[in-house]
Amino acid sequence: IVRSSETMFAVIVGSTTAFQAPSKLSLSKVAETVAPAVAAAVLATGAMPAFAGDAGAGEQIFSGNCAACHAGGQNVIMPEKTLEQSALEEYLDGGANEAAVVKQVTNGKNAMPAFGGRLSDDDIKNVATYVITTAKAGWD
Repeated sequence: IVRSSETMFAVIVGSTTAFQAPSKLSLSKVAETVAPAVAAAVLATGAMPAFAGDAGAGEQIFSGNCAACHAGGQNVIMPEKTLEQSALEEYLDGGANEAAVVKQVTNGKNAMPAFGGRLSDDDIKNVATYVITTAKAGWD
């Protein structure tokens, strides 16, 4: 858990070169500039950033809204696109992380409907935490 969002914000903002508009945006240059600021923020707070949601609450929401298609981390519509870690890494836009799950659940994609507006932002964060946590541990 990040103990001080102000500290992290100050460290990142303090890296003014991260916020200068270069003539040609280079991803590697941005990474070189931002990575030290993020690392400094982690060191300054003494903790890694925490998951945004509550996995226990997410499990309940998942059971009521997602399990019809994704029971046990599977996918009854598109069998190759499961919620297993390797499939999330391969198919999820943005990779196997909470932000990518939040985006997919909120907006939907292909056969998956959007749940933004049906579920609260907190519910979606909780589902994302549950999905990522369970994918890393392995679905039963």
